[in-house]
Amino acid sequence: MLNHVILIGRLTRDPELRKTTSGLSVASFTVAVDDTYSRGPNGEKNTLFMGCSIFGNKADNVAKFVRKGSLVAVSGRLNQRKYTNKDNVQVTVIETIADNVDFLEPKGQSAAGPEDNFRQVAPQQTYSQVDTAASSNLDGLDVVDDDLPF
Repeated sequence: MLNHVILIGRLTRDPELRKTTSGLSVASFTVAVDDTYSRGPNGEKNTLFMGCSIFGNKADNVAKFVRKGSLVAVSGRLNQRKYTNKDNVQVTVIETIADNVDFLEPKGQSAAGPEDNFRQVAPQQTYSQVDTAASSNLDGLDVVDDDLPF
């Protein structure tokens, strides 16, 4: 038997970091994942909201480096737990216990809010600028047809 799940999606909120009584870190978060097999009445994608938890140093890293909107890949196992809520109703929860969370975007790319202060990256050269620079360097180059591989 096998219990393994891989989810790729975006966080719906910032991770919540807690500590157990023994001091172990636990990060809880929700990942929004498109359901590719189920479509709505007008053909729109259905979205699944999967609860996830990760433990230890990996939990600290998740809480430190990802925010609401971050694209992540979560791999782990499904877990089912039951509890009785304050209204004396038994509730069943299915969640992903993550072994790994991979960050799929560079820091601050789409999850950056207005309060984040990331350095500005210089715009890259356009292809025409690169072609002009390359051709000016090749002006003095003498190429013999026998040297070409084609």
